Formats: sequence, C-alpha cells, structure tokens
Amino acid sequence: MLSTLQTPRSLSRFPLHFPSKSFLLHTSTKSLSSEPVTFASLTDQSIPTTTTLPPQSQILTIRHSLISRQVTATELVQSYLNRLRITEPQLKSFLHVSDTVLREAHELDKKINNNEEVGPLAGVLVGVKDNICTADMPSTGGSRILEGYRPAFDATAVRKIKELGGIVVGKTNLDEFGMGSTTESSAFQVTANPWDVSRVPGGSSGGSAAAVSARQCVVSLGSDTGGSVRQPASFCGVVGLKPTYGRVSRFGLMAYASSLDVIGCFGSSVADAGILLHAISGHDRLDATTSKQDVPDFASQLVSTNSSESKPLKGLRVGLIRETVDNGVDTGVISTIRAAASHLEELGCFVTEVTLPSFSLGLPAYYIIASSESSSNLSRYDGVRYGNQAVTDDLNSLYGDSRANGFGSEVKMRVLMGTYALSAGYYDAYYKRAQQVRTIIRDSFKAALDQNDILISPASPSPAYKIGEKKNDPLAMYAGDIMTVNVNLAGLPALVIPCGFVEGGPAGLPVGLQMISAAYDEGKLLKVGHIFEQTLENYKFVPPLIADDIITSK
Repeated sequence: MLSTLQTPRSLSRFPLHFPSKSFLLHTSTKSLSSEPVTFASLTDQSIPTTTTLPPQSQILTIRHSLISRQVTATELVQSYLNRLRITEPQLKSFLHVSDTVLREAHELDKKINNNEEVGPLAGVLVGVKDNICTADMPSTGGSRILEGYRPAFDATAVRKIKELGGIVVGKTNLDEFGMGSTTESSAFQVTANPWDVSRVPGGSSGGSAAAVSARQCVVSLGSDTGGSVRQPASFCGVVGLKPTYGRVSRFGLMAYASSLDVIGCFGSSVADAGILLHAISGHDRLDATTSKQDVPDFASQLVSTNSSESKPLKGLRVGLIRETVDNGVDTGVISTIRAAASHLEELGCFVTEVTLPSFSLGLPAYYIIASSESSSNLSRYDGVRYGNQAVTDDLNSLYGDSRANGFGSEVKMRVLMGTYALSAGYYDAYYKRAQQVRTIIRDSFKAALDQNDILISPASPSPAYKIGEKKNDPLAMYAGDIMTVNVNLAGLPALVIPCGFVEGGPAGLPVGLQMISAAYDEGKLLKVGHIFEQTLENYKFVPPLIADDIITSK
C-alpha cells in the first residue's frame, strides 16, 4: 500500500536494546514496508550530527518495528512516556494523560505474540485536543464550566482511531472552546512552544502541535475553525492538515462555529498526516454534514523521490497569493515563502502570483460569523443542560452565575459580539452581510483554482511571538488569522508544512508554507507536500528542547 514511501527513519534515541527478528505477522492491511528499521541508542556516534535527512513516516516505522519484532509496544510506549514526563513540565501540552496507555500496549503485545491481526495504527500514540470527546478521560474544552466532565461516548474520529489500533495518550491543551490563537486563553494552563519556551505554540490547537513537535506523541488531532490547526503547525514546525468541510465527522467535537469547524491532523511528516486523515475520514450518519464521497488511500498516492526524475512536479500550476506577501507580513516570513516558491519551481512547478481582491474581507466576515454561531452553540452551557452549576436561590441567577464563573474573558467577549451581531436591527448589517462576503470569497477561490492546481501562502504573517505579547491586544491577535480564515469560509482543504526558519529563539523559529486546493482534493496537497518536504535540503525540524534526544537515520 505504501511501498512508494522511503525507508522510515528511527523514532527515538532512548537506549533500549531490541531483538532483531524477521518474523512478520499476518496483518489486516497490505504490507506497509519491507525495509529494515534501525533504532539508534544514546551512545551511537556513527551518524554525523550535521546530516539532515527528510522526514519519514513514524507510523510506518512503528508498524514495521512491531510486526518484525524489533521492538515491543510496551517498550515503544514507555519511551514516549519518558519523553513526555521529561518535557511536560516546560511545555504543558497535555491537560490529561491517560493511565491506561501501558495496559493497552501490553494487550497489543499479547496480540502480536499470538500472531493476531493488528490495525494499521497499532502502537501509534495519538494526542487528542480536549474539545474532542473521549469516553474514558475528561473532555473540558479548556473551560472551567466543563471541568471534570467525562462524556459517555467517543467522538467518531476518536472511535475510528481506536478501532484501527491507535492508543490515545491524552488530551491536549487549547484555547477555551477553540477561541484564540495562542493557547493562552485556556482556563487551566499556558502551553509553551518547543522551539522557544518563552513563546506561544499558536492556537487554538497549541497543545496538539507542541506535543507532536516535542515527540510526546506520534500524531495528534486538532480542530480548525479559522486556522487553529495550520497556524500552530507553522509556529511549532510540524505538518498540519485541515480537511475539506464534510470530509471528517464533527460528531463529538464541541461546537464553536458549526459551519466552519473541522477536525484536522498533526504529524511530523506529510505521510503521517495523510495516514491519520485516511483513518478518520468518511461519511457518518451521526453528522449530516459529512460527505458520502469515497475516501482515497492518500498515502498510496505519495510518490518516491528516489527516482531519477529531476522535476517530479513538472507542469503543476501554483498560484502565490499576492495579498499574503504584502505589507503587514514579517519580512523574514516573506523571504522564506518566496524561497519555498522557488523550490517548487525547481521541482517543475509553474509559479505565478495571483490576486484575490476579496482576501482582506475575510477577517471581519469570519469573526462576525464565528462569533454569531458561538453565541448560539454555547447557550447550552447554562449549568442545567451542560456545565458546572452555580449554587444560587433563583433560576436567573443560576444561569448567570454558572456562565459568569465558568466562561473566561475571551469566550464572554465573543459570545457578546455574536449576540449583538444577531440582534434585531443589526442582523442585516452584520451577519447577513458577512454571509454575502463569504459567497464572494468562495467564488474568488474557485476562480483562482480554475486557473491553478494549488494556491500557496504563509500560514501566519509572523513566526511565534512571546507569551503575553498580544494577550491584551485582541485585535492584533485576530489580525494574525488573516492567512487562514478565508480557507474556512470557503470550506477548502489546506496543508501546512515547515519550509524554513527566521531568526529568533535558541535555534531559529520555524515558518510554515500553506497549500490550498479545491474541495476534496487533499490527495493533491499531500502528494505535492510530500515531494516538497522530501526534497527540501539543509533543514531539520526538530526543536532544541529534544534535539539531543532525536537522531535522524535511515
């Protein structure tokens, strides 16, 4: 199925010694790889530290290692838990870590020892954003109003991961109910960026991005309403994938803005993001907005870059959105994105600048629509239907106090803005007009994608900034979403891959390149992104926090 992918590289430098056995299990999927996998120990000095190798699929590495008996699931899981325990005090990526991870690993080892079938995600540790419901651990949405809440069910995406053998390692931190761009509005803690712990990881899925960046888990789930997967992916130097609206079920995702919300994927390689997307995609009778379109095997479409073809993307039409490399964007970001565009040209792409006249209209339209929908969706958290209940003498005070004590300031502000925009006398001026702008944006993207195969832009106008820098300036924080919100308004898929660095922090700050395609064309994004990352030289996107712990080797 994935024979075109390059040999997986090692995933850990923990000094574990694994038996070398060639016995393969009968599995429920086709063979994922026939190449040997090497695990380097902490004392291995045979690999030069200056070598920079392209990122490879950690999912495939793990699967091959398990089925060839090079490593046990218990040893693998323990190595990740060790790293999580060491890095978590500085990062605070997780709100809850599962206490059943090792038990699940033991059960997997038993299946392997008994030659039973194991799923394609067997042994893969998955972080889940805490606004995605999990039946066996808390799901708070990053809010005090849901502190201690344990759902009675798994979200469809989580259920599918478990059915395929994935192990949910824990629930990751987020901006409260997904409202924010820094993860600072979490009611419980502030997550730090693994590249510089004095900086934000982005948001709202900052915990999920930081966890993958620091290799605390293999892959993770986030949610993207206006860029909440793609901007943290850029800030943390990982791959972030926002699927087409309707590709992945939203059942079990705490609703923020229902016409914009999607569940997305984080990985350390494009292949891993594609494998995870394939696992969670598909029609769901519990979500009427999911598409019945067939879900392609994304990973099987990823071509090898070992071939002699010097221009593997020859003829691909790429449009660089002019408005995204203009005034107001960090000069280092612009230089890095233009260098990425040049790299695409070297791969055979025909790159031109395109203009989207409606681009600047997206930000105000997005915040009106998202705030309006949140004001409706969050009305359920009243202390009666959902949420922790305040102790009062009358019903009105119960509603008011439960929400006043349970919601943070950012959520309250957006609910107030949304309620105002929907109120009598203002509906036509704000919400109706924003929806009209949304149609214009959708049409402008369609026109641009009729002339181009993909569009590219930065994922954010700046690299990660300091914790607290924009906390008291919400308009400045909102402006940072300018690169991403239009994609949500149009319902299109987008992929963010790390493409370079700008100055800052102990080892530079990563910059992400955003690729956008037509609806349900995630396969094209993954193919282009895979070739891009495999041919990008002299960059290693491993944060300094764990650089001494990771060796990249074939």
